[in-house]
Amino acid sequence: MGLVGNVIRGAVAGAVATAAMDAVWYRRYRAEGGDRGPLEWELSTEAPGFGEDAPAPARVGKLVADTLGVALPDRAVAVTNDVVHWMTGIGWGTVAGLAVSVGGWRVPSLAIGVGTGGTAWGTSYAVLGPLGIYRPITDYDRSTLWQDLSAHLVYGTTLGAVLGAWRRCRGR
Repeated sequence: MGLVGNVIRGAVAGAVATAAMDAVWYRRYRAEGGDRGPLEWELSTEAPGFGEDAPAPARVGKLVADTLGVALPDRAVAVTNDVVHWMTGIGWGTVAGLAVSVGGWRVPSLAIGVGTGGTAWGTSYAVLGPLGIYRPITDYDRSTLWQDLSAHLVYGTTLGAVLGAWRRCRGR
């Protein structure tokens, strides 16, 4: 299928991996006493607007919208959060799909996936810190960083597993 096929596979794998990452966050939410169902949890936020208490994806979406001159009302914080979060996960999946095209299948798909998840995690701190959406990485405690990194590693492992499944099917 070549480049386009691998990018499409990567996008689909990115969506599956984003769902897996969200399952980790949802399980943690429930373990801490949260009582919303998975869909309600996924499609909501406690933040009343795009301020500092809004999730990072919502704030990124607001920054992009402001840059483009698009006004986002505060009631759009949850949908903005979901759209940016899912598009980011799918976007990193397409990067992994491109990596498969460039490296062929010589690089193990699990390594591509985990590398992508780790890169996504590190990039968020490198990019969102200077934008004022995250604090500098050194301001976070180890537990917070581990919670975030481990969720991204689940994303990467799932991404690699899905890409690997396609690899095995392709070999038949």
